[in-house]
Amino acid sequence: MASWSVPRRDVARAMTLLRIADEFSEAVGNAATPEALEALVESMVREMGLRYFALTHHVDVPRAPQPAIRLHNYPPAWVEYFDTHRLGPSDPVHRASHLTSIGFRWSKLAEMIELTARDREILERSRWAGLGDGFTVPAHGPGESAGSCSFVTANGRALRSERLPLLQLVGAIAFEGARRLSGIRSLASDRPRLTDRQSDCLYWAARGKSDWEIAQ
Repeated sequence: MASWSVPRRDVARAMTLLRIADEFSEAVGNAATPEALEALVESMVREMGLRYFALTHHVDVPRAPQPAIRLHNYPPAWVEYFDTHRLGPSDPVHRASHLTSIGFRWSKLAEMIELTARDREILERSRWAGLGDGFTVPAHGPGESAGSCSFVTANGRALRSERLPLLQLVGAIAFEGARRLSGIRSLASDRPRLTDRQSDCLYWAARGKSDWEIAQ
């Protein structure tokens, strides 16, 4: 069996990242409004030498029939273009995030999905608007639209690899905070509830079992 060891300096660095993530998680837990959460994420982004962030469900947010999360500090010109062309469900970064559960760099998009001419135009327009390289953390929750949290440099600035593990943690923590503040995860007392036996029946029906098999 292969064995490996972690250098002490890497352990110390990992502990520092975990401490920062823990402090950020506590601050997010104390945030009382979406605006407070947005300010926390933007502060973290600036501290890490980045410029932009976007925390959003992958839907056409302005026209969504149900509550959808979207917090960001993207350039207004890019937001206008994005919403005008209804890119929420089709943006190449969003589509790529549906294929993984861990964060990825935008520079790896062509390795994850087949980029169309339209995709390349969208990416080029984002650079014209001032967005540089990005790192996106997928956020997939059962019973809700897919989402993600993206962190982006200003155009022309490099994204430093050593910051990516912390961005992974920050993205996941921030999105869960947004879920809490938006009420998406709240348990309404008037919602219909299934009994344990009803849940069992629904589970096996979804697995394709017949009424007789479920009864057994």
